[in-house]
Amino acid sequence: MHYKQLGRTDLNVSSICLGTMTFGEQNSEAEGFAQLDRAVGCGVNFIDTAEMYPVPPNAETFGRTESVIGNWLQKTGKRQELIVASKVIGKGDWLPYVRGGHSSPDRDNIISALEGSLRRLKTDYIDLYQIHWPDRSTNFFGHLGYTPVENEESVSIEATLQVLADIVRSGKVRYIGISNETPWGLMEYLRVSRDYDYPRIVSIQNPYNLLNRTFEVGLAEIADREKVGLLAYSPLGFGTLTGKYIDDNPPDSRLVLFPDYARYKTPAGVTATQEYVSLARKANLKPAQMALAFVNSRSFVTSNIIGSTTLAQLDENLASADVSLSNDLLEEIESIHQQNSNPCP
Repeated sequence: MHYKQLGRTDLNVSSICLGTMTFGEQNSEAEGFAQLDRAVGCGVNFIDTAEMYPVPPNAETFGRTESVIGNWLQKTGKRQELIVASKVIGKGDWLPYVRGGHSSPDRDNIISALEGSLRRLKTDYIDLYQIHWPDRSTNFFGHLGYTPVENEESVSIEATLQVLADIVRSGKVRYIGISNETPWGLMEYLRVSRDYDYPRIVSIQNPYNLLNRTFEVGLAEIADREKVGLLAYSPLGFGTLTGKYIDDNPPDSRLVLFPDYARYKTPAGVTATQEYVSLARKANLKPAQMALAFVNSRSFVTSNIIGSTTLAQLDENLASADVSLSNDLLEEIESIHQQNSNPCP
């Protein structure tokens, strides 16, 4: 396993981060424990979760993923060895069961969410606490174009950072990050932290994979120059880049169980996926490992968040940390990208 510095902190996180959003839905607690055992045994020291997980979210399972992780931490006594990241949801009127559907990242909501996460995780601190998505209307979750909304009520980044500063000072959170943010949002967080001497954002967690490289357009340079590295989520595009959906739809796979998650099944996305899978096989690589190794190779990526439902999948994904792509193969990947640019943003 390889390790990288998390922002400008003194923490070094594994280049592979274990994503856990299947724990409590597709995966039982026992299966979650097995994944945690395997990942940590292979050198992973970075675990990512969220109060909202598992996905897809619903009232019955809300917070269950954190509870699985907390039970494992209590059982193994490994809390001090690991870097645990969680998230507080943004504006949540579509999640009416979370704090009455009024879960914008203001003081009351952040503090309530944090206390809930600490309780479920069975810990007295979280290493990295992230805002799950912006409170304002902007382009995220698959939207490229930006449409301004006049007179919109939203919690300002300044107000959110003030609360985050307070919870860092309390010792309940060590560092803070953002997720599903835009270039303007990231720069505004950095500006406000500088102007008001608030804690600085150390990471940004956005989607990044062969089918969605939009992070490169406006955020990659900021991530690199400002040392706010990307925690890349959906590196396999909901599993499509493994190639398993090209010829078949495995009965227990995510896109069969949850067909609404069709972000990576657009016609252009299917075409591009077929080309990437063919290229990987020609290079005698497993398609998943080529896709993950590409993400790992980007200088602006701090850690690659992998998720699995079986130990066999997890082993394959973990092995990608030691896969190096040749310059010739990277050029072929770039050629496919130029012909099929960001088909699944």
